[in-house]
Amino acid sequence: MRIIFMGTPDFAVPALRALHGAGHEVVAVYTQPPRPGGRRGKELTPSPAQHAAQALGLEVRHPSSLKGGEEQSSFAALGADVAVSAAYGLILPQAVLDAPRHGCINLHASLLPRWRGAAPIQRAVLAGDDETGITVMQMDAGLDTGAMLVAEATPIDGKTAGHLTQELAQIGARLIVEVLADLSAYPPVSQTDDGVTYAKKIDKAEALLDFTADAAKVERQLRAMAPAPGAFFILDGERFKVLAAEITGDAGAPGEVLDDSLTVACGSGAIRPTLVQRAGKPVMATADLLRGKPIAVGTRLNTGV
Repeated sequence: MRIIFMGTPDFAVPALRALHGAGHEVVAVYTQPPRPGGRRGKELTPSPAQHAAQALGLEVRHPSSLKGGEEQSSFAALGADVAVSAAYGLILPQAVLDAPRHGCINLHASLLPRWRGAAPIQRAVLAGDDETGITVMQMDAGLDTGAMLVAEATPIDGKTAGHLTQELAQIGARLIVEVLADLSAYPPVSQTDDGVTYAKKIDKAEALLDFTADAAKVERQLRAMAPAPGAFFILDGERFKVLAAEITGDAGAPGEVLDDSLTVACGSGAIRPTLVQRAGKPVMATADLLRGKPIAVGTRLNTGV
């Protein structure tokens, strides 16, 4: 097939490579424009999808919008059989959706209709869902409302959002190759209205650990935020990211440090961080952090927030 690929973050890269490796003709890769980044935060940094596309020798396009007639005509002129989207990041106007012969197909990281929207993996972890998955869907003008071609589930089982993103990206890459090998074998199935939930974009303010919640919820919060933006607590005005933790049965006032292993009391139970990170420093074991930054028993975290 002649394919237009549309994707931006690391999540999109396995699907792009899989489609190219399966022998399809990827006529162009659409991705978000380069953003400021680098060590100083000023250099324009291409997206992971752009890096992958260039390594494969593919044409890259990164318009800031697809609403203009000129961009839409340029898209249509590629004569694609299908467009495949994976976390592209731009809304596709109807003219773009209609341009490829078989329309536009999206890899969405949830089991639709649960968790339509921008942050399905993080919201599934936060909510305590038992499983998540990939849905391959025909795109329409709605927000992840299109008909489904195939879906595959995977257990969450204590995984971080970062781990699940990598796992789902691989599942999605395999599924899209299978679907495009024989589109007729995957008739579209309309989504039901039952069980619809919306996964709004993660606000950085949600990354502040809420020690008033029970320990299980706090532990889900840090897994949902790992590795980015990174759940954190505040001590002496400094942010400390927590990337992994254990749940314990200890008790105390919410936010109180209970022992010299940095066990922190929650609304019910407690958590013991195992991987932490100070600003500008590498991720380290909690014991290593405490050797350089002792935190006394009885200290209350997040005070004055």
